[in-house]
Amino acid sequence: MKKILLSMMAVAALLTACDPAEDSYSNNAKDIAQGDLAGIVTFVQADENGNAQADGNYFTFTTSPATVVDIYTVSDDGSENLLSHGTASGSFKYAPRRGADPNQTLYIRAMNADGSTVMASKQVTVFVPSELAPEMRLLASNAYGEKTWMWDAGGDSDAGDGRCWGNMGSPGSGDGFIGGYIWWGVSDAADLADQLGHSVTGQAIGEEDNNARMVIAEDGSVKCYDKDGNVIRSGKVQIRDWDPSNTWQVGTLHTTEGATLFPFEINAGGRYVTDYEIHKLTADKLVLVYPDNGKWDGWSEGTYWCFKSNTDADGMLTNYEGKSWTWDAGGDSDAGGGRCWGNMGSPGSGDGFIGGYIWWGVSDAAELADQLGHSVTGKAIGEEDNAAYMTFNGDAVKCYDGSGKEIRSGKFEVQGWDPTNTWKVGTLHTTEGATLFPFEINAGGRYVTDYEIHKLTADKLVLVYPDNGKWDGWSEGTYWCFKAK
Repeated sequence: MKKILLSMMAVAALLTACDPAEDSYSNNAKDIAQGDLAGIVTFVQADENGNAQADGNYFTFTTSPATVVDIYTVSDDGSENLLSHGTASGSFKYAPRRGADPNQTLYIRAMNADGSTVMASKQVTVFVPSELAPEMRLLASNAYGEKTWMWDAGGDSDAGDGRCWGNMGSPGSGDGFIGGYIWWGVSDAADLADQLGHSVTGQAIGEEDNNARMVIAEDGSVKCYDKDGNVIRSGKVQIRDWDPSNTWQVGTLHTTEGATLFPFEINAGGRYVTDYEIHKLTADKLVLVYPDNGKWDGWSEGTYWCFKSNTDADGMLTNYEGKSWTWDAGGDSDAGGGRCWGNMGSPGSGDGFIGGYIWWGVSDAAELADQLGHSVTGKAIGEEDNAAYMTFNGDAVKCYDGSGKEIRSGKFEVQGWDPTNTWKVGTLHTTEGATLFPFEINAGGRYVTDYEIHKLTADKLVLVYPDNGKWDGWSEGTYWCFKAK
């Protein structure tokens, strides 16, 4: 897999399953000797289907004599990652992040009736995945190991028609897209400050802001931040029963209590949600739903959450399994005002959206056949067609004509990804001739290999190249507008 350059903080934690109800430490033996605790606890490892597996990630444990224990691991920073708390038997999932040592240490802690603590540890071997499951690639980013999600609020949101949290009515079946079911919602997360009657604590803590965010790591750890970057909540998540072919929900997001942004059921008087229906999960959109009391009962009420992400360039460009892009040509295109290739003027700074800078362009890719004087070969090869497309997969890109015949190929890499930049969010570096009509305008035949990325979502890709590769005051540039096929 190619490298994509982005500075992200390292987060290490663990996926956990639900623990049984807590027992009382007063039930423990009156005196557990320090050296005896390890022999009291027995572990059995299995795969996700419950079959015995020596390096399985699914653990069950029992104690004999019955002893209430905590089981945890210790992260590199010395913090504890609790796997099971306050039970004499139970189960949990332990899946270290990619690249971790498969030989791991589980720590066991018990408390005697007199309040003294005894400790033990056991060495286990667990399976360490070489790549993420498809659903975790989308949720946590295969390229970066973590992904930032923010409220999908405002008029430009397609998920909840601009609303990011609220209630809906549904019979519990449908096409899995909640827009048509919405009753009410907030279109600015700041309005959540007026909805604290639905929260557990009734206090605003900073998640009531469009710039609040949650960062989900590939190992299932999640941290929520206010707009200033202060941690306000943390926990763990995992996706269960993933089925992208399902027309209602594609899976379940199971979390620890309070792990995500504003995790409260509406009109429940203060109740955490820990099992969300996933109605949409793409590289840049996450839509969650929770039915009243956890179950649809005919036509009934539910709560919804709408999030967006712009930090996962690789996911948006390739979908991790290969993704095709075609010309964004015609009157329905918002990127270039219907124009898919042409020239523009710019000082090399601005809001990164080229519409206002365009001088000229073609609104039908067939018109590129009249622009071959800008190409290197001067020959039409099939990319001069609205149906032509290019597929990005891994670090390779292949171009096809409208009939699906391969016409060009090469390598690519996204560099310097920074979605906060107001002019360009990154650079698409390619080998010569790798992409559709990869020619600088008015240069007498010159390949472009370092494109400024001005827009990249799951649906739109806008590229720009300044004359001779550098903006010089107000100068000319070439632009390309693509849409997901």
